[in-house]
Amino acid sequence: MKRQVGQVIAVATVAASVASVAYALTPGIAATGTDTASTAPTSSCAAAGEKRQLRGMWIATVHNLDWPSKTGLSPARQRGEYVKLLDTAARRNFNAVFLQVRPASDAFYRSALEPWSQYLTGRAGGDPGWDPLPFLIDEAHKRGLEFHAWFNPYRAAYDDRISTLPAGHPARVHPEWTVKHEGRLYYNPGLPQVRNHVTSVIKDVVSRYDVDGVHFDDYFYPYPGGGTAFADSAAFRRYGNGKKLAGWRRENVNKLVAQVSKAVHGTKPYVKFGISPFGIWRNRTNDPDGSNTQGMSAYDMIYADAKAWIKARTVDYVMPQIYWPRGLVIADYKVLVPWWAKTVRGTGVDLYIGQALYQVGTGGPWSKPGEMPAHLTLNRKYPEVKGDVYFSAKQVQNNPLKVMDRLADAHYARPALLPLISSMPKGTPAAPTGVKAEGGSLVWAAQPGARAYAVYRTAEPDGCATADGRNLVAVIPAGGSPAYRLPSGGVFHVTALDRLHNESAPTSARITLP
Repeated sequence: MKRQVGQVIAVATVAASVASVAYALTPGIAATGTDTASTAPTSSCAAAGEKRQLRGMWIATVHNLDWPSKTGLSPARQRGEYVKLLDTAARRNFNAVFLQVRPASDAFYRSALEPWSQYLTGRAGGDPGWDPLPFLIDEAHKRGLEFHAWFNPYRAAYDDRISTLPAGHPARVHPEWTVKHEGRLYYNPGLPQVRNHVTSVIKDVVSRYDVDGVHFDDYFYPYPGGGTAFADSAAFRRYGNGKKLAGWRRENVNKLVAQVSKAVHGTKPYVKFGISPFGIWRNRTNDPDGSNTQGMSAYDMIYADAKAWIKARTVDYVMPQIYWPRGLVIADYKVLVPWWAKTVRGTGVDLYIGQALYQVGTGGPWSKPGEMPAHLTLNRKYPEVKGDVYFSAKQVQNNPLKVMDRLADAHYARPALLPLISSMPKGTPAAPTGVKAEGGSLVWAAQPGARAYAVYRTAEPDGCATADGRNLVAVIPAGGSPAYRLPSGGVFHVTALDRLHNESAPTSARITLP
């Protein structure tokens, strides 16, 4: 995740949501609130409101940026800090978290392939005494949050001294896989062995843990730094096959993306795979298909070709880091959002926007508390934009300039279902049964396979109630006896959601409170 955005710029001076549910509400369901009716859906309803929208935050573990707050904490302290972050996300009506499980060829989970992360105990390879990942996933799911496991593919270590790495570290066992570059150690993207190892690491996590997604950030080949050439000439001579160096490097990244995509979906078809590229693909001055910007080009400088991934459908979503304000000449938010919207249009690849919450309060346009809320207002003009993710969790918690409060009032006052990505499995869960009022709550019977339940409220019977996000009052995670505390009476409509938020037909009840 690139935090020094201004410095970087200076280097180069679901399309159809399941919102068509309709039903015939049986006339006269009793005012006692104990009778229910469930009927089959139709396709006669037009979607309204922002019913489906990804709302997430990155949880960075590298350098203890977000979690855990420092190394050496007890498991209980680590769990406590994490739960507070999740509670903040849930309170803000978020529905996803992206947690960094592999900052640099290390692991925030028990692994036979790579050592424990130094950011847990302070020592690379140090056993923290527990496997955090099942807890991290379960607690997210309890709060209705998707859990995306965030991996850095090529960073091997923050120090280029291989001899200091733990015994058994892949870079120590295979130093020929690595490139020392400006004080850090990288895996060489040009080597098939590296691609195979990275894919094996990710497949291992997807196989053993109940993650909802696999996520890459914007780090591929190293960002421009001190001007040192990346020393991959030997691999280029062996595998370049007559290509130009830049094209070969982009091909290496594309191969890894395709290989990981195939492994993820081949292991669990419902696990999403997406990437958060640097916000500028190419500038129009270098490519007529590029954006009207003047900043660093990810295509040319770090060999990340997001348009190729979109065209090949090797990603389910892209989440460009558009970390700049409106009106910035070299990288204008108002220019980049429509560019990305046009790029994904008609492809079936979802688009979410990476938002620089960490910039709020730092000066210039970011000193205005209305800047980031204006980003989301602009996004509404482009139906391809299906949500936003904030860097990072600590800033969501700290609420700089009370911006999160503004977002809550203007954009997140109601919950939202997850977008339906066209490449993901489809299905129609069984509708809830037994919807009734009981002890001041709306209750219903738990449905096998349901990940959550959506509750809608209308004043009167409405055959299109569940098509309108403005009627959505709660998303209740599955587990135990599902219930929604009733603040008022009305006609309530309950649907079941699977893990991808495919939605059932509604079951409805008119509730009259004493």
